[in-house]
Amino acid sequence: MKEINSRILLIRCPDSSGLIYKITGCLFQMGANIVNNQEFVDYPASTFFMRTEFTGPIDENMLLSQLKNLLPEGSDLNLSPLRKPRIAILVTKEAHCLGDLLIRHRFGELDMELVGVAGNRSDLEDLVNDFHLPFTLISTEDRSREEQEKELEEYLTSLDPDLIILAKYMRILSPEFVRKWDKKILNIHHSFLPAFKGARPYMQAYERGVKVIGATAHFVTENLDEGPIVVQDVIPVDHSYDPDRLFLFGRDLEKIVLAKALRLLLERRVIHFKNRTIVFE
Repeated sequence: MKEINSRILLIRCPDSSGLIYKITGCLFQMGANIVNNQEFVDYPASTFFMRTEFTGPIDENMLLSQLKNLLPEGSDLNLSPLRKPRIAILVTKEAHCLGDLLIRHRFGELDMELVGVAGNRSDLEDLVNDFHLPFTLISTEDRSREEQEKELEEYLTSLDPDLIILAKYMRILSPEFVRKWDKKILNIHHSFLPAFKGARPYMQAYERGVKVIGATAHFVTENLDEGPIVVQDVIPVDHSYDPDRLFLFGRDLEKIVLAKALRLLLERRVIHFKNRTIVFE
C-alpha cells in the first residue's frame, strides 16, 4: 500500500545504459525521497521497466518534462494522481466476487473510491444496498446489445472510472465498447487461460479430467479471453470432483485472484507491454 502523500512513477522505455541513474537523479534534484524502487529489463525486446515510489512535493509537469528529455525516444511515463483510483463494478447474478470486493472495500483492504455498481440483472441489488451503496440496473432484457451498451456507456461516462471491474459480468462486450475503455476493463475468467476459453469451463475441465483448475484475471480486449493477464492461480483437483464440486472450489479461487489483481492495479504495480503485463509485486 502506498505511504501517505506518496506518488508512484511507472516508466517503460527502450533499454540503454544509465537509465536508473538518470531517473533517480532527476527525482533527487527535485527534492523527492525515493522509498521503493523496482526495475526490470526485457532483454529480447530491449525494453526497460521501472516502478518508483517517492514522497515529497514535486512539480508534476516539470518532472515529466525533464524525464522525457533525459530518456530515449518512445518512452512512456505515468505518474499516479493525488487521489484514490475511481472504480466501477459490473455484475450479473453471481455474488461471490462482488461480495468479496465489497467486504474488502468496507474494511479498507482496497484503497479505492467505489463510484458505482451496475448489473444487467437485479439479482444483486439487495447485496449492494446492504453495503449502503446504490445499485444501477442496466438491463439486457428485450433490447438490443446496441441499446444496452449505449446506456451502459452513458452510465460509465458519468462516473469517469479509472478501472471497470467485471465481477462475473456474464455479457460479451462489443469491440466498439471495449475500444472506448481500452486498458481499463479487468475481467475474472473461470479457468487458467488460455485453456478452456468461453462458456462452461468447469464442464470442459471435468470432461478433460484435469488435475488442476485455475482462475485468470485479465484485461479485456476485442479478442475474447485473450487480453493481457494480470494474475493467475490454480488449485489441485482429482477424479472425484464432479462439475458441481469443481464449480464450488473454482468460485473460491476466482474471488481471490480478482481481489489480488485489483490490489496490484490500485497500487500501480502493473505495466502494459504488447499483449502481456509486467507486474512488480
